[in-house]
Formats: sequence, C-alpha cells, structure tokens
Amino acid sequence: MANTYTQLYIQFVFAVQNRISLIQPRWEAELYRYIGGIVKNHKHKLIAINGMPDHVHLFVGFHPTQSISDFMRIVKGESSEWINNKKFVLGKFQWQEGYGAFSYGRSQIDDVYQYIQNQKQHHKVRPFQEEYKLLLKKFEISFDERYILNSVE
Repeated sequence: MANTYTQLYIQFVFAVQNRISLIQPRWEAELYRYIGGIVKNHKHKLIAINGMPDHVHLFVGFHPTQSISDFMRIVKGESSEWINNKKFVLGKFQWQEGYGAFSYGRSQIDDVYQYIQNQKQHHKVRPFQEEYKLLLKKFEISFDERYILNSVE
C-alpha cells in the first residue's frame, strides 16, 4: 500500500464460550504464542497478550489491510481449531460469539501493555464482567446487558 501511513493500536477482548474457565496454565503460554503467530502472519504487530482462564486480552499494532471483524474471525477460528486438535480440553472448545475492540493512541501503549500484563493481579480485585462493562462505558459504547460476555447461569 504505497503512500498509506497508519498508526492503529487496538486492544481485543474475547471470552471462552459460556465464560467457562478452560484455558489452563499448563498450555496458556503455548496458546498465546500460537495467537501471536496468527497476528504476525497477518502483518500486525503483537504488543501484548494475556488473560485469565475464561478470557484473553490481545493488544496489537493493527495493519490496515484487514478488517477488525475478519481478524477476530481468523484469530478465534484458528486458535479454537488448534486447541481442539491439541485436545487440551474435553469436548469441543469454542470462543464466545462477539468481542470487544478498543483503540488507543501511541501515548497510551505503555499503560495498556501494563494493564494486560497484570491481568491475573487485576482480576483478584475486579471480576471480568465488571471490567468489561467499565471498558465499554469508558469508550462510551452502548451495550445490551443480555449480550455482555456472561457466565453460565
């Protein structure tokens, strides 16, 4: 893309189907490396990835040749297929439908990076649903409570 210059930093947040805590410490780092490979293969730059057993935060320098929705479809599709092929979980692993995508400026990179790196510590204080709703409110995104990444009842 000659003469196209961009600076796009996007944080993605997506959850395991029904918010079940399936991502286990014994294979979590391998999953993050796999997702990092997907990011790189699609010309994006991985800045940070981390999460909890029920969700993932992914922060990338986003390349403009791909849409956000296509990128998320590929990341979630290829990583769930990888998890299933590795037989890391009993039954079929799936990511929950939907995701959050939040844009940041260059001056915010360090803060978002630290926030993602400290997910496990952060979630000792604040549950995921509360964190996710705060992100939506911070970015002034209207949402329907029925479609927030809810746990199984």
